[in-house]
Amino acid sequence: TAEAIALRFRKAPRTLQRFLESIKWDEEKLRDRCQEIVARDHAHPEAVGVVDESGVAKSGTETVGVGRQYCGNTGKVDNCMVGVHISYAAPGFQCVLDSTVYLPEDCANDPERRKKNYIPDDVEFLTKPQIALVQIEHAIANGIYVAAWACDELYGRDGKFLDGLEQLNQTFVAEVPVNFHGWVQKPQILRSGPKNKRGKPKKYPRVARRRPSSEVRNLLTYSPVFQEQSWQKYHIKDTNKGPQVWEVKWSVFWRKEGENDLPVRRHCLMVARNVLTEEIKYFVANVVPWETGVTLRWLLSVAFRRCSVEECFREAKEELGMDHFEARGWRCVHRHYYVAQSSQLFCACAVSYT
Repeated sequence: TAEAIALRFRKAPRTLQRFLESIKWDEEKLRDRCQEIVARDHAHPEAVGVVDESGVAKSGTETVGVGRQYCGNTGKVDNCMVGVHISYAAPGFQCVLDSTVYLPEDCANDPERRKKNYIPDDVEFLTKPQIALVQIEHAIANGIYVAAWACDELYGRDGKFLDGLEQLNQTFVAEVPVNFHGWVQKPQILRSGPKNKRGKPKKYPRVARRRPSSEVRNLLTYSPVFQEQSWQKYHIKDTNKGPQVWEVKWSVFWRKEGENDLPVRRHCLMVARNVLTEEIKYFVANVVPWETGVTLRWLLSVAFRRCSVEECFREAKEELGMDHFEARGWRCVHRHYYVAQSSQLFCACAVSYT
C-alpha cells in the first residue's frame, strides 16, 4: 500500500496518497503504455485473452461502485466493489491488461453519489459484458493480439457480447449456462410468408416453427448427435491433487445471433465432464475443429485457460496490493488499478528475462 511504501522510505504517507488522489498525471496513458509493451515484447501466436471479474468486500457506501452485489471472493451477495478485468496469458508470461470499476445502475444514476465519487459526466451505466467489450476493443487498438478470448458464463450468456467479439473478428471460447439456446442442425430460415389479415404481422426473416432452438443441457440429453457419441478423455493439466482429466463430447452448433435471434454461422458446442466429480461445463466457440486449422484439444486448452489466470489475480492482490485501495473516487481507484498492473508487468518481464 502507499502507506507501507512511504514508511519504508521514511516519507510522509500522505504524499503518495496524493499521487493517487489529486496530482496531475495521465493514468490512462500508463495503462496504454503497458499494453503497448505487452504487444511489442510478449506477442505470441498462442496467447489467450481472458475476461473475468473480481470483487473486493467493502464496508459502507463511500467508495465508488460499492453496493450489495455478488462478490466472487466471498461467494455470496455482499457489500463490495467489483472490477471487470481482461488479462493476457502466453507461455511463460501473463499479466492483467485492463481494469474498470463496475458501477451498479443505482449508483450510476445517483447524482449525489456521482458527485461524491468524482465520476466523470461521460461515464454511464454499462453491463459487465459491455465494459469487457470496450476494454477488448481498446486493447486491440493498442496492438494486443490473442489467438482467442475465454470467459465464464456471465459473459458467455450475453449474446450481444459474443456478437461484439464476432464484429471485432475475434475468436472466442465462452463458457455458457445450461439454458443457453441453439441448434445442432441448421434450421430453415423463412424469408417471407403468407399475409395474415388478423393479428399482429410476423417478422421476417424468422426460424421455421417446426425446428425451435433447444437448451444445451437438453441437446446433451436428447440429441442423437450427442447420444451416439462416446466420451473422449482429455488431460487438461496437472494439479497439486493430481492430473485433471475431463471427458468431452462436441458438435457443430448454431447459436442465436443478432436482434432476430437467427443462426448465422457455424459454431462448436463442447460439453466437458470432470471424471472425478462429474461436474459438467458447456462451452461455445465460434470456430469448428479441423475446419479452421484448430483442434478440439486446443479449444479445450483455451476454455480452461481462464482457471489458470486466477493465479494472475492472486499475485496482483496478495503480492502487489491490487485490492488494497487507499482512495474512494473514480479516478483514484483506476489509478490504483493501473499502478498495480504496471508493477505486475514489471515483475512478469523480470521473470521472463531471467
